[in-house]
Amino acid sequence: MVLLMKPTSLLCALAFSTALPFSHAADDDGFVPMFNGKDLSGWVNANCAPETWSIKEGVVSCTGVPTGAMRTEKQYENFVMECEWRHLTSGGNSGVFVWGSPISAPGVPFLRGIEVQVLDQGYMKHADPTKPRWFTTHGDVFPIHGATMEPHGEHSGQRSFPSEERSKPSPEWNHYRITGNNGTLTLAVNGKVVSGGDNCFWRKGYLALESEGAPVEFRNVRIKELPSTGAAEADSAPLDQGWKHLYNGLDLRGWKVAAGAEARWKPSNWNLKLEAAGGQEGTPLWSEAEVADGEFIADFQLPKGADLNAPCTGFCVRGQASPAVLIGSGKAPIVFGPDKVKPGKWYRLRLKLDGTKATATLTETQEANPQVMEATLEGAEKGAVGVADFGTPVTFANFFVRG
Repeated sequence: MVLLMKPTSLLCALAFSTALPFSHAADDDGFVPMFNGKDLSGWVNANCAPETWSIKEGVVSCTGVPTGAMRTEKQYENFVMECEWRHLTSGGNSGVFVWGSPISAPGVPFLRGIEVQVLDQGYMKHADPTKPRWFTTHGDVFPIHGATMEPHGEHSGQRSFPSEERSKPSPEWNHYRITGNNGTLTLAVNGKVVSGGDNCFWRKGYLALESEGAPVEFRNVRIKELPSTGAAEADSAPLDQGWKHLYNGLDLRGWKVAAGAEARWKPSNWNLKLEAAGGQEGTPLWSEAEVADGEFIADFQLPKGADLNAPCTGFCVRGQASPAVLIGSGKAPIVFGPDKVKPGKWYRLRLKLDGTKATATLTETQEANPQVMEATLEGAEKGAVGVADFGTPVTFANFFVRG
């Protein structure tokens, strides 16, 4: 049951919680603060809007929109991480990602890794008492989007359920102690270990806080690194290669929209939707960022029933209006046609530019079934990247660029 407080009591509690001192120095027990109490130094906004994450009086504040993550600049292998968290609304959802990827996994706004769930008790309204339990609000631990884990204790699939119900409802604070060592992960909720797993893949990577639909706060976030156990490169998340996300999940800041095309391009949380109607072609959507040699990532999903015997979507580079990569049928340096793309499925395109050489890699979710094509490009040496509008509705996500 969610306990309600009198307004005056709640205000006093809130004032007291934000007045707690913030320590900048390492503690005697070896822990180091992960935030400096003033700004987000040491952290990377993986795929959210600039205003999604902030520091307010030493407390890490997240608006919950869009769905996404903020991760550490450095990777961690073996560690003990502690934090306090609270949701500001009943039923709020968030999480801590452990040993995660530097950017979001294909077709989703989440980092690939192990999730330590941060879920308020009010979310239980979504549970169906007539069906087997598939989640709790007391500290589930589970792998997501290509990660794997052997769960401890009671579980469903690879999802470890907590052995006790120890979390407190909004707006009370909860304490998590997350220990990762040699591929084993454990979670202590308010002072007692309740869940976890062994043989985690990966066992080295980034740590991240999740934004997922509701305002949440974190404080006293600190970490103590433990000695390395020699995680191999194959067991570690990829290192960040300097990726910058181009779409913020709220609006089209950072993009140039042609006059009259505003109604066609619709931000929808972590998705960007092209709501073309009637098959009428429009002008490309262009990034403000320009790229010469480098790499571009975009995820896309064609609607069921899309006609891949015609051009459906395409990706332009270096300011050239004709797509370098075409999805569907038609003429372009690189074409992924109906034999390579199926409507209704998510795909990730990675386009690498090196002088006149272009290498396109198309994969499905979890980067499965890679298809690679190469071509020689002509034209400008540097310019914006763009998304073509052939009059087919398309859902896009996860625009990244580097170089």
